[in-house]
Amino acid sequence: MTKIADPKKFRAETQLVTAGREYSEHGIVNPPVYHASTILFPTVEALKSGAQPYVYGRRGTPTSRALETAIARLEGGHDSRVCSSGLSAVATTLLAFLRPGDHMLMTDAVYGPVRHFCGTILKNHGVEIDHYDPLIGANIQGLLRKNTRVVYAESPGSQTMEVQDTRAIAAAARKHGALMIIDNTWSAGYFFKAFEHGCDISITSASKYVGGHSDIMLGAITCSGETWPQLKEAFGTLGQYAGPDDMYLALRGLHTLDVRLERHMKNALTIAEWLRGRPEVKEVLHPGLAGCRGHELWKRDFTGASGLFSILLNTRSQEAVAAMLNGLELFGMGYSWGGFESLITPLDVRWRSSWHDDSLGLRLHIGLEHPDDLKADLASGFARLNAAV
Repeated sequence: MTKIADPKKFRAETQLVTAGREYSEHGIVNPPVYHASTILFPTVEALKSGAQPYVYGRRGTPTSRALETAIARLEGGHDSRVCSSGLSAVATTLLAFLRPGDHMLMTDAVYGPVRHFCGTILKNHGVEIDHYDPLIGANIQGLLRKNTRVVYAESPGSQTMEVQDTRAIAAAARKHGALMIIDNTWSAGYFFKAFEHGCDISITSASKYVGGHSDIMLGAITCSGETWPQLKEAFGTLGQYAGPDDMYLALRGLHTLDVRLERHMKNALTIAEWLRGRPEVKEVLHPGLAGCRGHELWKRDFTGASGLFSILLNTRSQEAVAAMLNGLELFGMGYSWGGFESLITPLDVRWRSSWHDDSLGLRLHIGLEHPDDLKADLASGFARLNAAV
């Protein structure tokens, strides 16, 4: 087989299959797992210059570069670094670009642990944080201050599924001289091209769809060329690095990302449409479903949908919801999402100052099971809910 000279000439699906191949050897399809701390130098001159490709395990190995190069291509960015979790990736990025006295605007739909990090570590280090309505769009310009350094988005929000007008928000941030950072996990960095919509940095929890099998913890930071040097320096200074076995599994998962996401999307839309017809359901929150909140923005900016969405229920009985969930066979109750299995958890919007609906809700991740089996499991749950109301 001829060595691929320019991987970027291929379509996205082909790039996923061939990702990391340039780091393989001896005709082996997948790059090997390098467990490394110490890396030896052949001469004193080489040791002092640090010019060889790999100088210390934490600074990178062929395993990490294979995954980071692949993710950068997936996202359409300049380069990437991989951390030990999604939260670690967010924390590393914000610490890299925010200083005491800086101001950050953060979406009110933000992932809860990120909100906690900002309200504790960043606040204690003198960074000011204001949360904005995720549907604010271009009106965010009215919230920008002289010291606003970062605007942080998450689209869709991983609980209430608001789709942000990232293009308009990024334009306002850029005009002001602020960086636009987005949590792009819902699309896996695949269905939404953050850099084409004006973002400077895209962060994904690779624990989710990139890994795809609910068995790794990783976070990826992908940068524009302008932001890359500062992020790279902070990443190394903070001592960030992910384990090689998890990185290997993430690269393996990346090869099948396209076909898995296609099935997640198909199954989720099928279940979402079915739930829309259930009398127990007040509203389905799935931006990829026509008629749902955010669908027009989703249709403009996204090329597909993942398996995560939420529903609002007509009942206000916590006991009835518990009766529904406790007897489910296929839907597991657990945090995270993006694996092959279906999950369900109560919807948590307690921190959302801009969310005015006090209905009880559920967040569902639709896996790769047959949709008819998932419908039957949910139908039995609704029967228990109705009996408990």
